[in-house]
Amino acid sequence: MAKSRKNTYVVVLVTCGSHREAARIARAVVSRKLAACVNILRTPLHSVYRWKGKLEEAREVLLMIKSSRARLVALRREVERLHGYDIPEFLVIPIAAGSRRYLAWLGDALRED
Repeated sequence: MAKSRKNTYVVVLVTCGSHREAARIARAVVSRKLAACVNILRTPLHSVYRWKGKLEEAREVLLMIKSSRARLVALRREVERLHGYDIPEFLVIPIAAGSRRYLAWLGDALRED
């Protein structure tokens, strides 16, 4: 296992209200090189949360976005621009370590031409 330098790479979690919205966001962030890869968990999540003082429940689709710290501001802006929620989930988890070959691919996929 190779350690990523100073947690250069991240996984970002974003929940969406539909598969269509999730696919649109995934295609946009990968095509703009804001993410190297996005996994769309097709089985709907059952989310329970508090919104505007009320207990809510919803079916949501989870995106697992692989990106870098350097792309986070632009990635967040693009997710917020395309997302239908007033306050989209955008949680960043640092990648502490990974296979050397995968991390190299991730860096190559995010590199501007």
